[in-house]
Amino acid sequence: MTDLAPLLDTAEALLERCRRAGVMVATAESCTGGLIAAVLTEIPGSSDVVDRGFVTYSNSAKSECLGVDPAVIARDGAVSEAVARLMAEGALAHSAADRAVAVTGVAGPGGGTAAKPVGLVHLAVAVRDGPTIHREIRLGPRTRSEIRLATVATALEMLAASLP
Repeated sequence: MTDLAPLLDTAEALLERCRRAGVMVATAESCTGGLIAAVLTEIPGSSDVVDRGFVTYSNSAKSECLGVDPAVIARDGAVSEAVARLMAEGALAHSAADRAVAVTGVAGPGGGTAAKPVGLVHLAVAVRDGPTIHREIRLGPRTRSEIRLATVATALEMLAASLP
């Protein structure tokens, strides 16, 4: 894993903005395996902003922990806009958070297909009593660590953009 310092600086600024806005956060992670929550909770005092994190790596975990409909996973695949949105909305429904970020993607080095190549990640941020925002990123042929870290950076950016 490469240097986390830039991500920690971003996380610290995000937590301060959440604090000022009175916003609690939850995470729902697949391809990052809890790294978003780890970066957020590396910051002292984060417990007043971070409510909880869900690591839902398997399809059954996405359904059991977050309420993602297995039929949607079967229809669209785990790495899809629909699943990312449902993961974020499920994290809100199963937490006290005001914002939830979700990520699902292909971190590689294997597992990619022509339709869903390594580096494809779907992210979503659900806002309690508001819209769910989606972003698709295609990071291309990078290392697993680079894909995961770039995904964390994008997730933090999306959370920040969702704040008042």
